[in-house]
Amino acid sequence: MIVTGLCFVAVTATVKMVGSDVPAAQAAFLRYVLGLVFLIPMLPAVRATRLSGRALRLFGVRGVAHTAGVICWFYAMTMIPIAEVTAMNYLNPVYVSVLAVFVLGERMAFRRLMAVVLALVGALIILRPGFRELNPGHFAMLFTAASFAVGYLIAKIMADETPPQVVVFMLSVTVTLGLAPFAAWVWVPVSWENLGWLSLTAVFATGGHYAMTLAFRAAPLTVTQPVTFLQLVWATLLGAVVFGEPADIFVILGGALIIAAVSYITWREAVLRRRAAQGR
Repeated sequence: MIVTGLCFVAVTATVKMVGSDVPAAQAAFLRYVLGLVFLIPMLPAVRATRLSGRALRLFGVRGVAHTAGVICWFYAMTMIPIAEVTAMNYLNPVYVSVLAVFVLGERMAFRRLMAVVLALVGALIILRPGFRELNPGHFAMLFTAASFAVGYLIAKIMADETPPQVVVFMLSVTVTLGLAPFAAWVWVPVSWENLGWLSLTAVFATGGHYAMTLAFRAAPLTVTQPVTFLQLVWATLLGAVVFGEPADIFVILGGALIIAAVSYITWREAVLRRRAAQGR
């Protein structure tokens, strides 16, 4: 998860370097097309795996959700600071917790509800509506977090059923296909410099997803989730040193509240699962 965090912060940096020179949908599409080369070593594992109809449907849903989220994420990167993008991305597990109630029929216990409320307070501290002007990038990140939450939930399910190479491979292929028509609609010429940055984006993103899948297989979320807070530290430093974005204490405070809530939800769910297993 430490490697995952470093890779994902590097992804935000390379996308930030491209900026608005390339439309968000096209930049996202190029990132995935360039990343297809890294799927070649995964082909033997993919060929050796027989996917059920259920697995194909889940991978398809994840691809659709991730396609929408990644377009909005690329757009947000051109509009708001790296630290804000990173902090708002922490809302993913909170959305997962809420989705589990409506989709999986899980019960929202009082303590989990309070953790969700704390995370939303953290988001409000970051956004500070009424105290500053919000731009479309903030709303794009709210949608991105919800879309990625769907993919996050499915990734965890499929990581327990299929090899990590297959999970990464299916995400890359489905999202590439999903982004193609949107990219064609807004296509503009791309400079070699921007192509180079997007190639690095593909390298770090593929590495990050693979490392994350390995982490999911190696340890429970109670172990992996709190480590993601380091991403906010690295993103804040990167924004300040490389892009001249001043460190915002409200973003750090709000991000800390969100990750504290997420860590509590993760820990509490692990305790309940352990009690249920002992009861059986």
